[in-house]
Amino acid sequence: MQDFLHALGIAEPLKWGFLSVIFTFLAAWAFTHRFIPRVRAFAVQVGWADLPNERRLNKAPLPNAGGLAIFTGFLLPVIVVWMLRPIGLPEVQIQVLAILLGATLMTMMGFIDDQFGLPPLLRMALQFVASLLLIVNGLHVDLSAMTWLPTLPAALLEPLNIAVTLLWIVGITNAFNLLDGVDGLVGGIGFIASMVLLVVAAQFPDRGTAVVLLAGLAGAALGFLRHNFNPSRIIMGDAGAYLFGYTIAAVALLGTLKASVGYSLLGPLLVLALPILDTTQVVLRRLAQGKNPLSHPGKDHLHHKLLARTDARRTAVMMWSLTLGLSPLGMWVQGVNPLVIGVVVVMVIALLALVVFRRVRALRSERVRDQDHLTA
Repeated sequence: MQDFLHALGIAEPLKWGFLSVIFTFLAAWAFTHRFIPRVRAFAVQVGWADLPNERRLNKAPLPNAGGLAIFTGFLLPVIVVWMLRPIGLPEVQIQVLAILLGATLMTMMGFIDDQFGLPPLLRMALQFVASLLLIVNGLHVDLSAMTWLPTLPAALLEPLNIAVTLLWIVGITNAFNLLDGVDGLVGGIGFIASMVLLVVAAQFPDRGTAVVLLAGLAGAALGFLRHNFNPSRIIMGDAGAYLFGYTIAAVALLGTLKASVGYSLLGPLLVLALPILDTTQVVLRRLAQGKNPLSHPGKDHLHHKLLARTDARRTAVMMWSLTLGLSPLGMWVQGVNPLVIGVVVVMVIALLALVVFRRVRALRSERVRDQDHLTA
């Protein structure tokens, strides 16, 4: 048993390090689950809702403030853990603070865009600001650490590091946002990616901070999915999608700090291959048509093609399955034990199944109550 826990990256299961991860995950899950109904009720009262459009499936206005609940459920447990056990390295403290500040900026920008609409150029400019916040605090891609790349001149290396980092953060942030077109889709993929990258980070002793951040994000995603699986009672909006994309992209950079981890972005690339490839083909298609990819929404994503052949629930589950199917390879290239990979996949499936089952059961109960009221 001890060997298996070590393979999971759990050296001391009864010490604060492991317990803080469990606390963060469970607290984020429970808080978000309980907080969503209150946020939904307030959103209905003040009119925070998405109107039906060509990207959305809803036929009536749907509360779109779920991203605020996800952000709160993610942030509060992380802050509590940070207060109980401060991060020892000042450099890492600053980097975590930069990630949280950037995530706050992305969430607030997305929320304002949800309610009032922001010009695409302004959204892009703010995404670059949030990305630069990471870069100036030492969180960036280091191409020199990737030994499989040719050696680059020093004068070229630094600009390329910055350019690749900007592409990575802005690209993943927008990939999650553009993917948000089906109930439960981004929440499920965000949960899968967070859990997988959490296990990868746990294999390295210098990535404990990344583990806590990902535990909070995974728990918040699971708590939100209970209310968002089709038919959803609330959606995350751009606020939630930007939060997931930016935070996952930023936390992945915490693994690029040492030259010995030159393959550290390969795992996230494989885990996030579905949103990356889907966004790439959409952007290229819209550019070829002379359209702005960020300001001309359409039904050219993979999930739209699946929706044309099946329903929203099956579409979300199929997209989750594709993401989860690529995850073992992402964990394997990072050196995760095959037994651990199997356990993680089973755990992710079990947790998603639990949330879906509870959502479907609650929906059936609601329909029974509605029928009873009609016949009374």
